[in-house]
Amino acid sequence: MATEYSNLIDGEMITNGEWMDVVNPANEQVIGRVPACGKDELDRAVAAARRAFKTWSKTPVEERRKVINAMADAIAANHDELFRLLTAEQGKPHAQAQGEMHGAPAIMKAQATLELEETINEDSDTRLSRTRRVPVGVVGGIVPWNFPVLMAVQKIAPALLSGCTIVLKPSPFTPLTTLRIAELWKDIAPAGTVNIITGEDSLGPMITQHPDIDKITFTGSTATGKKIMEGASADLKRITLELGGNDASIVLPDADPKKVAEQLFWSSFTNAGQICVAAKRIYIHEDIYDELSAALAEYAKGVVVGDGSEQGTGVGPIQNKKQFDRVCELIEDAKDNGYKFLVGGEVDPSGSGYYVPITILDNPPEDARIVAEEQFGPVMPLMKFSTTEEVIERANASDYGLAGAVWTGDPDKGVEIAEQLETGTVWINEFLHLSPLAPFGGHKQSGFGAEYGIEGLKEFTYSQVITVKKDAEVA
Repeated sequence: MATEYSNLIDGEMITNGEWMDVVNPANEQVIGRVPACGKDELDRAVAAARRAFKTWSKTPVEERRKVINAMADAIAANHDELFRLLTAEQGKPHAQAQGEMHGAPAIMKAQATLELEETINEDSDTRLSRTRRVPVGVVGGIVPWNFPVLMAVQKIAPALLSGCTIVLKPSPFTPLTTLRIAELWKDIAPAGTVNIITGEDSLGPMITQHPDIDKITFTGSTATGKKIMEGASADLKRITLELGGNDASIVLPDADPKKVAEQLFWSSFTNAGQICVAAKRIYIHEDIYDELSAALAEYAKGVVVGDGSEQGTGVGPIQNKKQFDRVCELIEDAKDNGYKFLVGGEVDPSGSGYYVPITILDNPPEDARIVAEEQFGPVMPLMKFSTTEEVIERANASDYGLAGAVWTGDPDKGVEIAEQLETGTVWINEFLHLSPLAPFGGHKQSGFGAEYGIEGLKEFTYSQVITVKKDAEVA
């Protein structure tokens, strides 16, 4: 029988008698059951968060830091159990699951060091004016399935540090590790400050539209982000949206194909390509295109696609059937249009598990769906370019603007190009590095607001200006 998990509401682990199954994407077997919550449970969680906010918002910030650090320590102390559970529900190889479970407490501890300092606007003989930051209130957090634990803690930690309380909804595809962590936090986080409830996709709009939730923080698709923005507009909720990306990597002719191939491969195929900032369009200068494309194809042949719990697996399955079907559709569209494949392209329909082979395409046109759309799977299109001006224009010709990368032997040249890219983050000669102390957010349709850093922490607050007239005679 599959293990049953409970939700965390007002400091208690609860169930409601209605269940959703959670499937292991490597074999399509049910591995857990979680409560299918609706309006009643949401109302209860929000009410608990509202009650807790009255006390938590007045709790000294040093006490808040201690709670966040204790929550982080609880994750770290149970690392081995948690990373295995994460692989079972999400599909990523054990090594990558370990990375996520090491990263989660580290992110929480780093965010707990942030300071919201007051600003003195005026300090004259007649007036003292200062700006302080005050917590927004009750936060509704909605988390995706690709990095379910990292995305949860990067919302929970700054919410708590700012003085807010939170009601968090994990993805229905990957709620198990988060609920196990909720058990560990039950006696650490004061009752009502952190509430974690599970439900189908219909629960998301209920959170967005709930009249007693003050802010929404969401990570997911641009299409869903637009719906959240629309729903939040009814009562002008504050929102932070980290949305889709179609991130371009640019490889200049002075890059060494033999040295860059492995790094470029993993910039696309880590977590089976299911990363919002993965390299999804690879532009390679024509002088090194043939050598680098051959090196990438050769490297790909040595990477094992399989069950993430098995030793030697480099790329796991797609996390869920809906996304698996979408990736397969994009591959079939490329085949129907006669695009050339360097490796992959043939999905085995037999057997269980949502496996897509590592697939690399050779110079498809710019308007190909596999180039123009975010794949979110183990598919990499390679394209040639001739001039810097041309590739910058092609990289920027997207509705998205989340991240990008430049690979070059001349870092100064890389920075020169980076400053012309219309994205929130650009890496020079590395990939997928995000610091909890630096802001992360998208341009254009890749997001609204920021996470991480002081800018991300401020997203959970209002500014309040207090002005004192020094020479007023009122008594």
